[in-house]
Amino acid sequence: MGLKKKLGLGVASAALGLSLVGGGTFAYFSDSAEASGSFAAGTLDLTAQPTTVISVDNLKPGDTMVRSFDLVNGGSLDIGSIELATDYKVTGAGNNNGDDFGDHIEVNFLFNADKLDTPIYSTTLSELKSMSPDVIEGNILGAWLAERGGKLAANTSDTLYVQYEFVDNGEDQNHFQGDSLSLEWTFNGMQSEGEAR
Repeated sequence: MGLKKKLGLGVASAALGLSLVGGGTFAYFSDSAEASGSFAAGTLDLTAQPTTVISVDNLKPGDTMVRSFDLVNGGSLDIGSIELATDYKVTGAGNNNGDDFGDHIEVNFLFNADKLDTPIYSTTLSELKSMSPDVIEGNILGAWLAERGGKLAANTSDTLYVQYEFVDNGEDQNHFQGDSLSLEWTFNGMQSEGEAR
């Protein structure tokens, strides 16, 4: 065989070998694994029980009333803060000489049944109505929650005691006769801080 034939055969053999290496298959061990995950958001479920926190007739200046209600967290997450928005409407015979009945209803937020004479915060309904809900949370409900570890835990309830007073200011308050005030409190619960889990 001539040198040209030997070289041609060598090149052809090399090309065939490369094609087998490049286009061929290799046998090797293999395995696979699967992983999955799930995410489920928790819930906040804040309610006030009873929904009517006070209903009283035939008030006169100087009357005081203590009432309690429960704030219930029926959700699966702790409530870290609670804000209170206040609104009311006064109905009656006249314009009350421009005097707001809400200026004469004092609200004393109390700690518990053992300390009914020690309010954590006192204000009038008209002041509550004009206050920012976050200010109220800091002054009233923040102090109340602080007594309970700073939160309203999931699936628990706490009782808040409130004293209401139709303030006798020592002056003529005849223009309030026959008036009524409809109060609406809206409690807004916010989650506690996120955490590493």
